[in-house]
Amino acid sequence: MPCSKSLSWLHAKPLFGHPNSSLRMLYSVFPAQSQLVFDSLHVKSVYLWNSLINGFVKNRAYNEAFGWFYQMCCHGVLLDDFTLATMSKVCHEIGDLNAGKLIHGKSLKTGFVLDVIVANSLMSMYSKCGGFGEWDRNFDKEVSGFVKDMQIEGLKPDAFTVSSLLTLCNGHTRKRDPGRELHGFIVRIELAVGSGTGVHLGCCLIDMYSRSDRVEVGRRVFDRMKSRNVYAWTAMVNGYVQNGALEEGLVLFHEMQVRDGVEPNKVSLVSVLPACSVVSGLIGVKQIHGYAIRKQFNNDVSLCNALIDVYSKCGSLDHAKQVFEFGYFHRDPISWSSMISGYGLHGKGEEAVSVYNKMLQLGNKPDMITIVGVLSACVRAGLVGEGLCIYKSAINKYKIKPTVEICACVVDMLGRSGQLGQALDYIKTMPMEPGPSVWGALVNASIIHGNSEMQDLAYRFLIQLEPENPSNYVSLSNLHASSRRWEVVSEVRTMMKDRCLTKTPGYSWISINNTTHFFYAADKLHPCSKSIYELLGGLILLMKGPAVSHDFENFTRVS
Repeated sequence: MPCSKSLSWLHAKPLFGHPNSSLRMLYSVFPAQSQLVFDSLHVKSVYLWNSLINGFVKNRAYNEAFGWFYQMCCHGVLLDDFTLATMSKVCHEIGDLNAGKLIHGKSLKTGFVLDVIVANSLMSMYSKCGGFGEWDRNFDKEVSGFVKDMQIEGLKPDAFTVSSLLTLCNGHTRKRDPGRELHGFIVRIELAVGSGTGVHLGCCLIDMYSRSDRVEVGRRVFDRMKSRNVYAWTAMVNGYVQNGALEEGLVLFHEMQVRDGVEPNKVSLVSVLPACSVVSGLIGVKQIHGYAIRKQFNNDVSLCNALIDVYSKCGSLDHAKQVFEFGYFHRDPISWSSMISGYGLHGKGEEAVSVYNKMLQLGNKPDMITIVGVLSACVRAGLVGEGLCIYKSAINKYKIKPTVEICACVVDMLGRSGQLGQALDYIKTMPMEPGPSVWGALVNASIIHGNSEMQDLAYRFLIQLEPENPSNYVSLSNLHASSRRWEVVSEVRTMMKDRCLTKTPGYSWISINNTTHFFYAADKLHPCSKSIYELLGGLILLMKGPAVSHDFENFTRVS
């Protein structure tokens, strides 16, 4: 049965009062199917156009939303405040200042620039897209001026004003801590962090402190909240995960359901997935995925993107492919980038390039993250020719500005293929100062091809860029020690001693029977370390050749 006929009941009577309410609901849930309904209608009002565009926006299909907006303008439909506010929001989401200026121009032409909602959307867009000119440099001065002017006009800052300001507080200095000042303001004017708007303020405070690497202060705010909904719990879980306190995040996620009986929403699942992938491994990710399917969250694009990413990082590329290829969600640029990066992580460069080409064929434009993902895949797979072609196409055809990350991929690609001279020449012509990732790529390539002179040069630049990173000093010391240049080794070690630098030992972990075991380099603190080292010694003998395999069999049988 054709979609337009099977959904014909939607034309019969309205569900929620407005004659277009049922269509609006349909458009937001099934944008692709709703397009068929839209095409079947002979008379299309501005409300129908808005509903269709808004459906694509809610599903993050921003390219399609812009396409239909263009069609709307071509058909001479008179834009209203809802159209302009929605498209301004799209520009905000994708960070496209030029498109935002176009919407601003349309707002001026139609007179809706004086509409409060449209004006607020435009200001939000300009702040996200960096269109306030000197805003970043004079941030404190400008914001303080706006707040003072607001109070002079007799408008008292409310919870929404304060929450908007909290999202702009990204840190603190010895002289000023704007986030804490706002926290004090909340207490003084008695905007209680409890129910209603107070819960929203509490979430903003938790988020602000978490982004400022003060998650413990955020936890104190959380514990003092009079009431906590799913958003408050999610903000705290996300704060822990973003600050590397993965186990604390998982414990809180469990408490949210057991202690308070609060069911996770889609954002909760996206927040906790990184912790599951590290602490619980593939089993934990599958549990979250299963819960999402039971709650019918598996059509959410953000959740599906997160699943693709964590499945790839947990070693299950097949599960990532299933979500990407058979999931009931609209794939956005992050979906494609996640799948491309997943293939690259598993050394499947040709598959990554194939997915990238398919993305382009479907009319999706790559961004910086996509290019880094596909170039990294080419690096791991040794696809130098394909990688360089993709790089040139990104710069020349898609007008993507080369970033430090993209340049590091090119250096890595040239270096690993043995073209160390070309890699160094490329570094000299970069449009920006080469960062640690660029010189690090040259170091790795120099080690692979045994070029100690190039390696020494790259390490010298790394030490200049990262004078407090002990790993660079240790690696440079080891390089000269292998060449018996003891005087240089002594010089490097003295520099480390003068700077009070010590290298943090690397560690790995494994989860067994719901317990996570951590192992540092040369670690002997684990209670089973003796048995572990004995088994490791046997494995080393086995790897040396088949002659000792019989002895190792007897060894493992006795163990």
